[in-house]
Amino acid sequence: MNRPDQPDPAPALQFIIHRATEDHCSYAEVICSIIEESARQRGTGIAKRDPEYIKAKMREGKAVIALSDDGRFAGFCYIETWEDRKYVANSGLIVSPEFRKMHLAKRIKEAAFNLSREKYPDAKMFGITTSAAVLKINNELGYRPAHFSELTTDDA
Repeated sequence: MNRPDQPDPAPALQFIIHRATEDHCSYAEVICSIIEESARQRGTGIAKRDPEYIKAKMREGKAVIALSDDGRFAGFCYIETWEDRKYVANSGLIVSPEFRKMHLAKRIKEAAFNLSREKYPDAKMFGITTSAAVLKINNELGYRPAHFSELTTDDA
């Protein structure tokens, strides 16, 4: 119990993870800029996304978005498929810098994994990452390491 001369501690920030929809398209620009900045900081140039592509994933119901309880963008991940939905990956996982180190990435990745299983129950799932943190999350979620030759042969 707090003493009368001390304020109550601030309530913990809460996050809500939604299946992204048309209503979330206003976040596409910020998502793309955070993905690009994160890739630049890691020294990888492979993560640039186009806002229209992100919006399409939202409209198709192939993405999840995390928002703080006060409505700020917190994180995002989308689903990509190949070979007529035989293969599926969760891609573009990002957490806004102000919300990192709060275990939000794992919650987002888990929501994207569950969405993938719901939409594509028979697909083989995989993840490709340049992030050690995401590799750890993938391992915790049950992904196993695979050689590139075991993945889709789709040119896309």
